Amino acid sequence: MAFVADATKAARDARRACIKLYGDAPIERAGIVVALGGDGFMLHTLHHTMDGVPVYGMNVGTVGFLMNAYRPEGLLERLGRAKEVRLHPLRMVAKTRSGRRITEIAINEVSLLRASGQMAKLAVSIDGVVRMPVLACDGALASTTAGSTAYNLSAHGPILPLGSRLLALTPISAHRPRHWRGAILPADAKIRFETLEADKRPVNASADHREVQDVAWVEVAEAKDRSMSLLFDPEHHLEERILREQFAAFVGGGEPA
Repeated sequence: MAFVADATKAARDARRACIKLYGDAPIERAGIVVALGGDGFMLHTLHHTMDGVPVYGMNVGTVGFLMNAYRPEGLLERLGRAKEVRLHPLRMVAKTRSGRRITEIAINEVSLLRASGQMAKLAVSIDGVVRMPVLACDGALASTTAGSTAYNLSAHGPILPLGSRLLALTPISAHRPRHWRGAILPADAKIRFETLEADKRPVNASADHREVQDVAWVEVAEAKDRSMSLLFDPEHHLEERILREQFAAFVGGGEPA
């Protein structure tokens, strides 16, 4: 095992406690990477271990949706029972208005956001067909199943079950069409956003936390040649967490919380 930790004191202390119990291997020789931190650090770790060894996260952060509970004792037994989830990320290809072409990988989502006080105007195409000539909004995002409970959920997008082979296309504060709530697309759909009136309404794009400023257009598609592997305790695996999230407003007896 290789133990990696966020920069917080709690995560560094947790790493020292784990190394004392189990030792520590270099990442390039490890069979499993144990990430100690929160969801942000898990995304950072997955970007660096993609197409490689599985990652088992333990939550020493805040939300910890992608993490398991932090308990260093009995870790070998937990790893032996862990359930593996293998996912494909998204590939974002963005062209800036200055002509630069930039490619980034996103595990959660690709998002576009207005970069001025003016609302953004976007044209949205799916598989080469213009489906929305003008979307007036603060922005829009395309989310994976794993990312559907992150920024996508905050923007009132749908929660997607793992294994559903779907993407969520979600507007952010849509002004026109005012009541459009987005779309659910097959995972192999190719999404293209074009920035309209870009001189007046500049737009930035982000693949997870990697931002590209002043984009002319952005294309998003599943990166079928890339994959990542996450490990979860069987009683709290990711499919169960996504299912629970859809009923999170209710407590025992079916009453709203």
